[in-house]
Amino acid sequence: MQIIVDKDLHVDLPEGSSAKDLADKLNLRDPHLALAVTINGKTCDLSAELNDKDDVTFISFEEKLGKEIFWHSSAHVLAQAVLRLWPDAKPTIGPPIENGFYYDFANLEISDEDFPKIESEMQKVIKENLKPVRSVLKDKHDALQRFANNPYKCELIEGFEDGVISAYTQGEFFDLCRGPHLPNLGKIKALKILKTSGAYWRGDSDREMLTRIYGITFPDRTLLKDYLFQVEEAKKRDHKILGPKLDLFSIKEFAPGIPFLHPKGMIIWNYLVDFWREVHEQDYVEIKTPQLMSRELWQLSGHWEHYRENMYAFSIEERDFAIKPMNCPGCMLFYKSKTHSYREFPLRISELGHVHRHEPSGALSGLFRVRGFHQDDAHIFMEPHQIKNEILNVLKLSEKIYSVFDLSYRFELSTRPEKSIGTDQEWETATKGLKEALDEWGEPYQINEGDGAFYGPKIDIHIQDALGRSWQCGTIQLDMSLPEKFELEYMPKEGTPRRPVMIHRAIFGSVERFFGILIEHFAGKFPLWLSPHPVRIITVADRHQEFANEVAKQIHKAGFSCDIDDSHESVNKKVRNAQLMQINYMLTIGDKEIEAQNVSLRTRDNFVYGSIEIADFINKIRIEKDTRQLVASFIKEAETVNNNLN
Repeated sequence: MQIIVDKDLHVDLPEGSSAKDLADKLNLRDPHLALAVTINGKTCDLSAELNDKDDVTFISFEEKLGKEIFWHSSAHVLAQAVLRLWPDAKPTIGPPIENGFYYDFANLEISDEDFPKIESEMQKVIKENLKPVRSVLKDKHDALQRFANNPYKCELIEGFEDGVISAYTQGEFFDLCRGPHLPNLGKIKALKILKTSGAYWRGDSDREMLTRIYGITFPDRTLLKDYLFQVEEAKKRDHKILGPKLDLFSIKEFAPGIPFLHPKGMIIWNYLVDFWREVHEQDYVEIKTPQLMSRELWQLSGHWEHYRENMYAFSIEERDFAIKPMNCPGCMLFYKSKTHSYREFPLRISELGHVHRHEPSGALSGLFRVRGFHQDDAHIFMEPHQIKNEILNVLKLSEKIYSVFDLSYRFELSTRPEKSIGTDQEWETATKGLKEALDEWGEPYQINEGDGAFYGPKIDIHIQDALGRSWQCGTIQLDMSLPEKFELEYMPKEGTPRRPVMIHRAIFGSVERFFGILIEHFAGKFPLWLSPHPVRIITVADRHQEFANEVAKQIHKAGFSCDIDDSHESVNKKVRNAQLMQINYMLTIGDKEIEAQNVSLRTRDNFVYGSIEIADFINKIRIEKDTRQLVASFIKEAETVNNNLN
């Protein structure tokens, strides 16, 4: 029989061959290769039997799905090791997560001191190189009998819809699981138990507390070493620590999940907002819609029915109101405030809207997960033939914004899910427009089949920070639902009124979250144009105070924030204090500087530039700020001189 691999390679195999036989023939034996397989669009274990003309794609660790399979199999290894060490423990669920996996156990108490013991037992399981074997259980009754000694598994089984129930066996370990799994556990070459915590069964605070164990594994020891290094670097950059330390923001018990921005944080915030408005002012009109709107609006939009538990709602004069969790319905009302013609299209409407959503207290995390935040929304109304060009315009704008912060990015296109609204023709037109725009853009992108919103396909933009971590910030969503619900119309060139095509679009996503990402991306060392504290003057002695005041006045007049450290600390201590506060430039003034009427310059990274004329310094930082340079111009200048000398 003939098998098609990756749509273009044709491979001959004997009848009855498995995907594992095909992988062996193609020499896909490395630990990170051939973790599982997709056969005619369905993901399966490598043990799956192949048929003539099957279309096969192997899944590697480099892919998101590959990592999920690798880490889910590793969660089973963890559970098997725990049961060998603590036979009375009850395993519940063990999913893969963004980085690694966890498994929750009832009837188990452990501490960090137990981690080496768990790791050692996991290594023993892996050395046995067991092969996870899938079995299909007869029905729910059969499944309940198999797991009769585990009430947690039985509760899961009772909640299953009718259909196939499968389980996996590896050695003595037997677990309820959909799969797929690794073909053998020997592919796991490196592992680490990361932490333990408490977790409520099924996330319900009224249910029992379980013990959750987090871990991570890799098909290569170097990958684990790199990951652990990145974790340590991330700790140094943690915005929840750096933010308060640099006096940027704080979280108070009186307002959980809603940050207080301090004066220095507001400086950065305003720079971000000014930049956002600058790049939008030519092509977009900006609006501001109410934060508080009536229940009737949220019923019309569908939020009251489908999103009510995440909304803050209350009654005023026997009428229900809610604080907006999203900006979209308000923009729909604005659109309806007058009639529209095709001549206005594409109509681009932006809003930096303050929204509130109820998040569980356990999910709150600094600026990353909050209850009140600002979305940099835009809603673009157009005719169907304008979709491609509008998507391209948004992609160009995204590049313009992210590149300023030295953030790389990648795209994911999510297509029609099983449950959706709209006609086949509308979905085809919409998806084609998004795909053609991405194809013309020319960068690689991933397609997530069936992962779109129920109301339309979407493009998610994942940015990558200085540590290589991925953050989903921007999104471009085509919506066929709200224009229909709000009965939006425009007059085409010919004929009767029609529904406009509408795109939701955000680039920062949440300004608060983007702010947090930038704190960690820059490790608190903001470039001059974002810096809340760009210049500090350091006096050597009291007699240098008068000249320091004159220099400060010139810097303030040029539009830069500047202060003077005239304390009685040593110059070295003053410099160190300024560096700890990530002040971009330190200007030291002593007898020599007063005599020459200049200053001695150094940077927060301890680059000593030396003497410089005050006017020259101001001119250089003005250019650096206006052009939004990421690297100090003085360092660039010195590097150029050194390169010429060499």
